[in-house]
Amino acid sequence: MSAIQIAGELCKVFEGFRSHPYKCPAGVWTIGYGSTRHLDGRKVTAADQPIGKGTALVYLAEELGRCEQAVLRYCPVLADDESRRAAIIDFVYNLGSGRLQASTLRRKINQQDWEASKKELRKWVNGGGKELPGLVKRREAECALM
Repeated sequence: MSAIQIAGELCKVFEGFRSHPYKCPAGVWTIGYGSTRHLDGRKVTAADQPIGKGTALVYLAEELGRCEQAVLRYCPVLADDESRRAAIIDFVYNLGSGRLQASTLRRKINQQDWEASKKELRKWVNGGGKELPGLVKRREAECALM
């Protein structure tokens, strides 16, 4: 499996599918498998129409492609490592590329310090000001790929 396919499976498990717009634990309007924007770039709102799984998968694939580009830009050492790249693609899908760009995680990955990278991943488990069990599980799944 490619890094995007692996990351996509993680996203589907941890995001789950919702056809109607909903607010995620961080208070952001979301739809499908955790998409916060439509394909045309508009932000998801409460007034948006429901989408089907097929549309949600298209949204997911588009966003994962952008996430992979960011991962390769910030962590070029992951270019030839599908498993580790998948873990960080999932991280970026969940938290955004800005969080990776400005993180100690990025530095540890580029130093190829995999144990320290796992330690850094495990720090990103809060949402809405509190530790979320789902994020703890998600970070552990990412660590397993590291």
